Amino acid sequence: MEKKKYYITTPIYYPSANFHIGHCYTTVIADSIARYKKLKGYDVYFLTGSDEHGLKIQKKAEEKGVTPKEYVDEVIKNAKDLWNSLGIEYNRFIRTTDEDHVATVQKIFQKLYDQGDIYKGSYEGLYCTPCESFWTESQLVDGKCPDCGREVEKASEEAYFFKLSKYQDRLVDYIETHPEFIQPISRKNEMMNNFIKPGLEDLCVSRTSFTWGIPVTFDNKHIVYVWIDALSNYISALGYLSNDDSLFKKFWPADLQIVGKEIVRFHTIIWPCLLMALDLPLPKQIFGHGWLVINGAKVSKSLGNYRDPREYIKEYGVDAIRYYLLREVPFGSDGQFSEELLISRYNTDLANIVGNLVNRTLSMLSKYFDGIITKSYVQTEYDEDLINLVLSTSQKVDDYMDKLEISEALDCIFEIFRRCNKYIDETTPWVLAKEENKDKLKTVLYNLLASIRIGAILLLPYIPTTANEILRQINTKKITIDTINDFYTLETNIIINDFKPIFMRVEKKHE
Repeated sequence: MEKKKYYITTPIYYPSANFHIGHCYTTVIADSIARYKKLKGYDVYFLTGSDEHGLKIQKKAEEKGVTPKEYVDEVIKNAKDLWNSLGIEYNRFIRTTDEDHVATVQKIFQKLYDQGDIYKGSYEGLYCTPCESFWTESQLVDGKCPDCGREVEKASEEAYFFKLSKYQDRLVDYIETHPEFIQPISRKNEMMNNFIKPGLEDLCVSRTSFTWGIPVTFDNKHIVYVWIDALSNYISALGYLSNDDSLFKKFWPADLQIVGKEIVRFHTIIWPCLLMALDLPLPKQIFGHGWLVINGAKVSKSLGNYRDPREYIKEYGVDAIRYYLLREVPFGSDGQFSEELLISRYNTDLANIVGNLVNRTLSMLSKYFDGIITKSYVQTEYDEDLINLVLSTSQKVDDYMDKLEISEALDCIFEIFRRCNKYIDETTPWVLAKEENKDKLKTVLYNLLASIRIGAILLLPYIPTTANEILRQINTKKITIDTINDFYTLETNIIINDFKPIFMRVEKKHE
């Protein structure tokens, strides 16, 4: 039977400087969803990458005395190392300087021009260089860019335009008949009321005032302007309009495209209109998440209000960072990032609930049965409640993940570990050992290990290093999702592996 397909993307990030914890937030979420779908048996394609053209990059390179390509090469090398440090398992890291992407963008531009959806004109407007965006006077906020709050400048130049206005009615109809297309609902309402229904203007899609971009093949004075270049990556990565479009045929349309709320407008207006013009199906869902906030301000390259994420990874471990990003912030809302909150989550959830449980259980098994996992059929009055909770968790996690409620899914999994800790208090295995009630003690320890195994498998998409280490310590080979509906599938008459605490409590930092 052929596997179900699942295509998920992050935005392609702008490499004007090294990536920060905000980029990590988006990418860890996408990685966890991709891993979850793979765990559930899907054939997954996970795309991330970088948007490398534009005036800002050209200026940065000039300041450094290097070519734009040399400048972005260094940033991307750093970014790929960061993704490796976070355990990101992407299928492709696409760069808009990749030759296959460049060729596809040029073909798309030509196709749209040939069919009359792109025409030549001239543009006069207010331009924000950091955002690569033109604005009208009415769109400014206090005379500044509505996205980043920085100064704009008047610009005028010959340009090609995409007939965005032509697709307004089709876009409105699509959004209204596909309520799942833009999520969360607050983003949909914002796009419809503030941008689409007031009227779409045709879009400037080429520039002549700088050179760092993809050349327009039929008019070499022009380079393709950022949004056709950047947005096309989601299909160029799959081989659209190339000699080998097998991935495109297999995976398009995307199941989920995750973007930050500051670029929802481009992905829910320009992107679907481009796809309509190309006569291609639209993504099934575009989800605009919130920002990570530090001291009330968005984590930002320009503000420099963050440390290199690898410093956090080195200090607390990769899974502590992944867990915090996934658990602390409800997906879709803004969330606070601070080391104090990170340490609190680390100690409360990872060290106290999971780490302590695994270490206590394996220590008792080692002390009372020389580390040998055995099974007994002498039950305790608390077994049924524990087993029912454990076996019901997978479906609950499915339900939360279907709604992209990732923090809730993680909390649901942690309920297994919380319940196990309570089960230890209820059954008092140290008392059973003193009473030499070996059969009941075997039952208690087996139930704990069986529960831990299922919980660890469910944790694999989120904190994979920790989950794999737990599974290694209890020495089980039953580590696939299809084994978690049988509580009694844990192997017996085997010896656990060497073990040590997975998480050690860390002290809170003092100013």
